[in-house]
Amino acid sequence: MDAYFCTLTGGGWYSPYDDRYIDGSRGLDIDYLVPLAEAWDSGAYGWSPAEREAYANDLGDARALIAVSAASNRSKADQDPTTWLPPAAGYRCQYITDWVPDKLRWGLSIDADEQTALP
Repeated sequence: MDAYFCTLTGGGWYSPYDDRYIDGSRGLDIDYLVPLAEAWDSGAYGWSPAEREAYANDLGDARALIAVSAASNRSKADQDPTTWLPPAAGYRCQYITDWVPDKLRWGLSIDADEQTALP
C-alpha cells in the first residue's frame, strides 16, 4: 500500500504507547493503528486504489491514526498484537480495544493468532 505522510509542527505531544510527553514534533510519528502491511495481509490487497488511499488517510475515526513517539512506532513497524503491544502496560487494553473496531470498520480479517492474542 502507498503511504501518505503528514508533517506536524509545534506544540507538546503525549505518546500513549510509551507514556511520555514529547516537546515539538520531531520525535513523533503518525501511526496507523492497524499498519498498512497488516491491513494488506488482512484483505486490503483486494481494495481499489481509492479504497487504499481512503484507509491511508482515514480521519473518520480518531482511533485509526495516532501521534506516538517515533521510537515506539518504529519498534511496532508492521506488527499486530500477536507480536507487539505498547511498552506502556497501562495503554495495552486501550490499544487492543481500538484494534478490533478499526479492523471491523474496514472489513479486515482477524487471523487465528490475532484472535488468540486479543482478550
